[in-house]
Amino acid sequence: MATRKNLVVDRTGLGHKVRYALAHPQRVPGHLRRAGRDRWLAFKHRDHVSYYRAVMASDTRRDPRAAVGSPTYGQWLALGRLQFDYLREHGLTPGSRVLDIGCGNLRAGWHLISYLEPGHYYGIDISPDILIAAKRTLTEHGLQAKLPHLTLTQDLTLDFLPEHHFDVVHAHSVFSHSPLTVIDECLAHVGRVLAPGGFFDFTFDRTTATEHQVLREDFYYRTETLVSLAARHGLHARFMDDWELRGHAQSKIRVTAAAPAPAHDAAAHR
Repeated sequence: MATRKNLVVDRTGLGHKVRYALAHPQRVPGHLRRAGRDRWLAFKHRDHVSYYRAVMASDTRRDPRAAVGSPTYGQWLALGRLQFDYLREHGLTPGSRVLDIGCGNLRAGWHLISYLEPGHYYGIDISPDILIAAKRTLTEHGLQAKLPHLTLTQDLTLDFLPEHHFDVVHAHSVFSHSPLTVIDECLAHVGRVLAPGGFFDFTFDRTTATEHQVLREDFYYRTETLVSLAARHGLHARFMDDWELRGHAQSKIRVTAAAPAPAHDAAAHR
């Protein structure tokens, strides 16, 4: 059953904040701490990558699993499996070459590494702290012989990666924390690294109303905004209806370098 998504609320509005606080008073102290941290980190780090790297360092110190959005080990396992199973159902094979953007602590990555042929997994992240946690995950699951690549990056130009190499590019819960400039940078370059017939899947926090952000950490976009942005770079993007049935709070778009077969109109999800 699909998760109910509030696609019209503006989370920056005072009315919404008051209603949410009244409905969830136990969450107010945590939000106030997060807001205070946001102001301090925003003052210290003006560019978004440096800012969010500091956010990840702070979150990872407390709990690497919670830092990637999974407060419990059970949730961490379940969401990693969900991502992996979805990719398998959509054509992932052991011979696929996979680029995992924002690989985190290998929530989905350890499934992919275990399944893929040695050397076929390439994970990148902006956070050195979460990559250290990723190495621990790799060791805990005994996957050293699979020779995965785990690389720190400062941007999403992907300029250090070979052309037409990756059959699957994957970014889960990355664009939900990214301004449009970062998303645009990724879409401007991802086509170069996609192999013929390859695809790029990414999730995002969807709204059908006003696009907005919360504390520079959570960004809400309309489907057509991201579809149009991909088109500017000669890419074809379509909304993935079947992902909506998986019960995840975020939505998913698939980008390909070649025109796909006719599908439903993404505008239907505005």
